[in-house]
Amino acid sequence: MINPEEIKSAIRDVPDYPKPGVIFRDITPLLSDARLFKQVVKAMAALYRDKRVDAIAGIEARGFIFGSAVAHELGCGFVPIRKAGKLPFQTRSQQYNLEYGTAVIEVHTDAFRPGDRVVIHDDVLATGGTARAAGELVTSSGAELVAFSFLIHLSFLPGIDALTGFNVPTDFFIKY
Repeated sequence: MINPEEIKSAIRDVPDYPKPGVIFRDITPLLSDARLFKQVVKAMAALYRDKRVDAIAGIEARGFIFGSAVAHELGCGFVPIRKAGKLPFQTRSQQYNLEYGTAVIEVHTDAFRPGDRVVIHDDVLATGGTARAAGELVTSSGAELVAFSFLIHLSFLPGIDALTGFNVPTDFFIKY
């Protein structure tokens, strides 16, 4: 059984990073603890074990870490969703809003087949913009978005609202 407080205690707070007033949730201490890292991966995978998942799509960059490990645990594929211009093959893109402007994420055009069952993973749910854009990339390809998966939920931000209409398990979040 996973202990959320033990996991939370392995996440380091870095004040004023990347800018003053922000507290960055640094997962590197958790990653360096082999026992906790394994527990988290197994707990995340358990949420989807009976869902017939074809792929875990990880959002750049920290979503790659747990996303690929969960894919390995489930025996399914892993698909990277990256910032614009980072993938070497033909891509599909989705723009989304930032606090001051816009950004774009991309996925390879052949990443998902119609009917594929996909879980999208990112490390933190904050404002939800990137996650929603990733969800739109998955569903517009004809694949089925089974769920979103996050390690950390910054509950003081409106991220969960941005994902209305999508399946977002709330029983695993480390909440702040």
